[in-house]
Amino acid sequence: MLPDLESLRCFDAAATHLSFRVAARAVALSPAAFGNRIKRLEEQLAAPLFARTTRRVALTPAGHRLVTQARRVLDEAGKCRHVALDHAAAIPYELTIGTRFELGLSWLVPSLRTLQATRPERTLHLVFGDSADLVARTREAVLDAVITSARLTATGLAYEHLHAESYVFVGSAQLVRRSPLLRADHAPAHSLLDISPELPLFRYFLDTQRATAWRFAQHEYLGTIGAIRLRVLQSAGVAVLPRYFVDDDLRAKRLVRLAPRTPLQEDAFRLIWRANHPREHELRRLAAELAAIPLR
Repeated sequence: MLPDLESLRCFDAAATHLSFRVAARAVALSPAAFGNRIKRLEEQLAAPLFARTTRRVALTPAGHRLVTQARRVLDEAGKCRHVALDHAAAIPYELTIGTRFELGLSWLVPSLRTLQATRPERTLHLVFGDSADLVARTREAVLDAVITSARLTATGLAYEHLHAESYVFVGSAQLVRRSPLLRADHAPAHSLLDISPELPLFRYFLDTQRATAWRFAQHEYLGTIGAIRLRVLQSAGVAVLPRYFVDDDLRAKRLVRLAPRTPLQEDAFRLIWRANHPREHELRRLAAELAAIPLR
């Protein structure tokens, strides 16, 4: 059985006064009725809460552990009437949002405090993973929404644009000094780094080339843009990466742009959810708040 609130109220009084007689008066019960309440609570919890002698009452270790939780429960219970009668109070709700690791850690997690202050009734839970899996889990209603710039091919989804995402073709300054990469015929001297064999990042460059073939010495697939960036900095190869993700490296000249006169296709981060989501209004509101927070 769960402990009832009246028994917890009696326990709190006894823990405060360390006298059953004084505590009984504080809660307007007879000493006998008060003692029965404490006994009932101890039986429900299967633990002695007080050590009693003829001269004194002391909390047992179990009693000490219970004090904070009991007072928290009583405090929350005391708010029930206020919440029930406060017609203006926002109704609490939760949303679970999927995001890829790098975007989540660099932008979304640092934004949680701002988002919480804006909508204190809303609790956001984050799930990290790769975009394809997160989109699939959103369609299956495991997640409420996903933030991604991945190209969408699935149906039954709705979305709002958050931020434009531009891309740059980059290599380490050391690598480019040793072996320039200005044209497609320079590619055989380099390795291309990307997420997977479908080359989802390099496509932002390749799709602007009007059938020009770029044949690299080899391809290396690393799964995430964080791993790709590290390998580029190690001079292990060249890659297309989101501009926001390597801006600091470009300013510090650790990385340099390749084929700088070639414009790359752009994309956009979107907040994506399944069509007819029951909280679509809240998701569109969240998208507007996220769009106001700069990428970093």
